Amino acid sequence: MHSETEERHRMVKEQIEARGIKDPQLLEVMRKIPRHFFVPAGLQQYAYSDKALSASCGQTISQPYIVARMTELLHLNKNQKVLEIGTGTGYQTSILAELAAEVYTMEIIPELHETAKSNPEVNGYTNITFISGNGYLGYPPAAPYDAIIVTAAPHYIPEKLVSQLAPGGRMVIPVGDNVQELQLVIKDENNGITITSILGVRFVPMTGKL
Repeated sequence: MHSETEERHRMVKEQIEARGIKDPQLLEVMRKIPRHFFVPAGLQQYAYSDKALSASCGQTISQPYIVARMTELLHLNKNQKVLEIGTGTGYQTSILAELAAEVYTMEIIPELHETAKSNPEVNGYTNITFISGNGYLGYPPAAPYDAIIVTAAPHYIPEKLVSQLAPGGRMVIPVGDNVQELQLVIKDENNGITITSILGVRFVPMTGKL
């Protein structure tokens, strides 16, 4: 039986570095954070496997590579403020907290919101603000954000999220129904928007429409 630390290092090497993720800080954070503490008890043996896993309330925990790819696309640094739509179990939230100055994370399912908030692994971070609410609306009180990450798929890019992106900001979001694309939205210094398709993905649908 390999230790969780060995499993985690192997996950980063074989699933993430091998697929071209290069950000050294991100790789170090993913080696550090104990993903098995964010996985339902019955699935902990699969915590470091190369696939998405079921979570409570019909939600999922993304494949480690997808977590890494989405995070790398944000180009985070310790001066930045991030909005996460879809707290889920809090694994992605913890990665963001390691890489950014402030993290605001929204979850529409009350049970998931409470579970993530009470996870001891998350409680160690002082730079996370948990919000129970509708991700389509974003969180205007703390806007604008240098980066926004969305971990459920809306049918379209919500305009309210684009409007809460700071000039120079980046948003990564899966978009679509049966066929989904991960898209990178970049707002330039003049508030112009560029959208780039990154790769095909499969996320749970985003709920709580306007």
